[in-house]
Amino acid sequence: MFVARSIAADHKDLIHDVSYDFHGRRMATCSSDQSVKVWDKRENGEWQCTASWKTHSGSVWRVTWAHPEFGQVLASCSFDRTAAVWEEIVGESNDKQRGLSHWIKRTTLVDSRTSVTDVKFAPKHMGLMLATCSADGVVRIYEAPDVMNLSQWSLQHEISCKLSCSCISWNPSSSRAHPPMFAVGSDDSNVAYGGKVQIYEYNENTRKYSKAETLMTVTDAVHDIAFAPNLGRSFHVLAIATKDVRIFKLVPLRKESTATGPTKFEVQIVAQFDNHNSQVWRVSWNITSTLLASSGDDGCVRLWKANYMENWKCTGILKGDGSPLTGSSGQPSAMNMVVGSSVQNSQNILNGMSAGRYFFPPLDPPRGGTRHGHLLPPSSLIEHCDAEPVAQPQQLALAHRRPSRALLSLPETEEQ
Repeated sequence: MFVARSIAADHKDLIHDVSYDFHGRRMATCSSDQSVKVWDKRENGEWQCTASWKTHSGSVWRVTWAHPEFGQVLASCSFDRTAAVWEEIVGESNDKQRGLSHWIKRTTLVDSRTSVTDVKFAPKHMGLMLATCSADGVVRIYEAPDVMNLSQWSLQHEISCKLSCSCISWNPSSSRAHPPMFAVGSDDSNVAYGGKVQIYEYNENTRKYSKAETLMTVTDAVHDIAFAPNLGRSFHVLAIATKDVRIFKLVPLRKESTATGPTKFEVQIVAQFDNHNSQVWRVSWNITSTLLASSGDDGCVRLWKANYMENWKCTGILKGDGSPLTGSSGQPSAMNMVVGSSVQNSQNILNGMSAGRYFFPPLDPPRGGTRHGHLLPPSSLIEHCDAEPVAQPQQLALAHRRPSRALLSLPETEEQ
């Protein structure tokens, strides 16, 4: 059984992104109405808007949370060619705002000459760093040298990717064997230019990022890209949302002891699915990288899982209103019955929680010329009706394409 709950988002235009914090108890949304809203989950499971403010002078494409180790910090990016960093401040005891919180802008990053299309905080072991990518084909990496002073950010790296950039993803691996790495995707619609995904790696000797790999087989526009969490693997796994869903394995080749260039990889495509039969807008992993979620213009969220032989299969399909996909007879399709029958045997799915309730708002027909997608909740919000809640969160967000009348659907919370 799947249960969907709706929240009146009150945005005045398209919602482009939703992002959950590390614990899955807070979320932020951004919209073409130039605003960001912050939502807190109450004890009864209801989501309450606790802050809403105008952040930019153009459409806000993305919003993302920093690791809570650095405080309650958000970053946003916009069509107005800027990215901004925001921090939540709680009123002091001698202040009229005692106990109340408010968000203040710490800095505005103005280096881009064109729309800033994505913004991501680096993994926390790298410190407080922020990457942006822009339509001008440049990735910029900033660092806050003093985490207690977020008004000071220095531009550390500026990398030209040659193609218009649409999305970026940090490799979350904290292994010393893996240098800092990120992947960037391009939404350039010209299929004549192959290699719409590029991998960059940090070189300790030159102290610069250099291109390590280009995925030449990806020739269509890329809308989203996501490295899988690395729990001790020697290789990397990368999911790509383009006209279909693709999963790549990047196996580092052994370096010569005297080699100083970037790591060379053996690139393997381990899965490719065109089940959406449309553009795919978001891909997102659970915390153990055992499950991948995707959403597309078909109005469905699809869940993908690999067996012990690394054969990836679809284990769940959910329609836009949060209900399971049904066959012509009106009964749940065989694919969805897999989800229900394997609940007890899939405790590692979705951050240790059984596959179950998922939600997705109904879709309008595509609107040309806009950046949009669909929304997915963090894995801490994905639970089966009979599953015990697990206090292990994970951020899962798939972009959303609905006008302001749309509602953000959220699942019911189990009573303990």
